[in-house]
Amino acid sequence: MTHLQAGLCPDTVEKSRLELNENPDTLHHDIQQVKDMIITRPDIGFLRTDDEFILRFLRARKFNKADTFKLLAQYFQYRQQNLEMFKNFKADDPGIKRALMDGFPGVLQNLDHCGRKILLLFAANWDQSRNSFIDILRAILLSLEVLIEDYELQINGFILIIDWSNFSFKQASKLTPSFLKLAIEGLQDSFPARFGGVHFVNQPWYIHALYTMIKPFLKDKTRKRIFLHGNNLNSLHQLIHPECLPSEFGGTLPPYDMGTWARTLLGPNYTDESENMYTSYNMMHLGNSFDSSVIQHAPHYMKRSQSVMETSALKHENRDDDNTQPLLALD
Repeated sequence: MTHLQAGLCPDTVEKSRLELNENPDTLHHDIQQVKDMIITRPDIGFLRTDDEFILRFLRARKFNKADTFKLLAQYFQYRQQNLEMFKNFKADDPGIKRALMDGFPGVLQNLDHCGRKILLLFAANWDQSRNSFIDILRAILLSLEVLIEDYELQINGFILIIDWSNFSFKQASKLTPSFLKLAIEGLQDSFPARFGGVHFVNQPWYIHALYTMIKPFLKDKTRKRIFLHGNNLNSLHQLIHPECLPSEFGGTLPPYDMGTWARTLLGPNYTDESENMYTSYNMMHLGNSFDSSVIQHAPHYMKRSQSVMETSALKHENRDDDNTQPLLALD
């Protein structure tokens, strides 16, 4: 095992060998082959080319050198073509900070049964007067940049669950084709992460329509990893065990605390509101210094509480209901 595999558990090393074609004996040679391709594209500013960085792209493309280089090039091209998105690209940027504090994204501390990190998006909590779609996308991309530093996650990958409960038609109207295309390009085509599944839960009819609209932008491999569960939590649990999930998704874990991941990235700056304003999430996560009746009447709290209760009820209602199954299956 080389130093580039240090810290990996034996099972992950074996998984990478079998699934990703990773060979410790040729690892440095594989990386050098990708580096040799970089000099053929002087038009692209490859701002980072160290071994550890290139390795995550090799793992994302199962050590296919041509596909690896294509992904690496697209990673930097995407950033060069969207310079404003990556200006001040750090957690304490005001826009990114607001999105993180409002739970975009949520990141569960525990992994799923396949060792994958689970990311959550509670769509209805998007306050469009507070967070732009671009800032939410920036917060997600920044979070992935932090998470992908973990060698285990480079190999095991990620799961994304989007809860569409209470997501209004008005909110959906702001998801324009150009925004959705930008997100797909950033996540599918330009980032070295392995997504084992994207799960839609409680999606209304207009989200089905949006999904139909973005299908042409999705690769076949991506389409096969998108599941539309509707209200059927049983179909979700067939792919992600309940003991890995919070109660919002019929799991055995407590309800998700929206401040968990924000506190991880922001640290002591978490409660430092430079705009001198408190949102409902700030109130919920600043402890007991606020009156509970005020907190319980905050708009986001009401959305989350209603979603939890409805989801719990649907869990029992659909326990034996097999009518709403994922529309697509994994390879």
